[in-house]
Amino acid sequence: MAGMNDEGRRWYVVNTYSGHENKVKENLEKRVESMGLQDTLFNIVIPEHIETEIKDGKKVNKSKIMFPGYVLVEMVMTDEAWYVVRNTSGVTGFIGSSGGGAKPFPLQKHEIDPILKSMGIRTSQLELNFEVGDDVKVLSGPFAGKHGKVESIDLEKENAIVLIDFLGNQTPMEVELIKLEKEEL
Repeated sequence: MAGMNDEGRRWYVVNTYSGHENKVKENLEKRVESMGLQDTLFNIVIPEHIETEIKDGKKVNKSKIMFPGYVLVEMVMTDEAWYVVRNTSGVTGFIGSSGGGAKPFPLQKHEIDPILKSMGIRTSQLELNFEVGDDVKVLSGPFAGKHGKVESIDLEKENAIVLIDFLGNQTPMEVELIKLEKEEL
């Protein structure tokens, strides 16, 4: 569902009754259509991954919900959109709201991107503040806190080869772009 108001689009986590994720997604999609909210409610996603099981001696791929009881909603947090989502059948509330009528906090880019990427959903185009040859800092992962120099960038795979000092040697390491930050000297 694409809308015209892309300004302020953020991802939020909606809590549902466990086992009702698909029903909540259907109900939200129907409400968006019937109430004309296409410009404030965009994507409704149930994060899933594929698990391989052995059944009767055969491999069977099964889709499993990553976070039972939760649905991800991409929306512009207007009063109307907030009200519609909260009051949809099966929704118990938003995660990140302190309650008492307070609006929830959206997911950060580094929190939502890996989830969407694992499901094969393209995230928004990355805005890089560094290029090949720049000094960068690794923000998370096994090399968190390490500094290095960008050797190459692969926008398709959303990663970079960074020369990191590892045991006294400049070692090329593959690091996701969202885990890198330009070093300000």
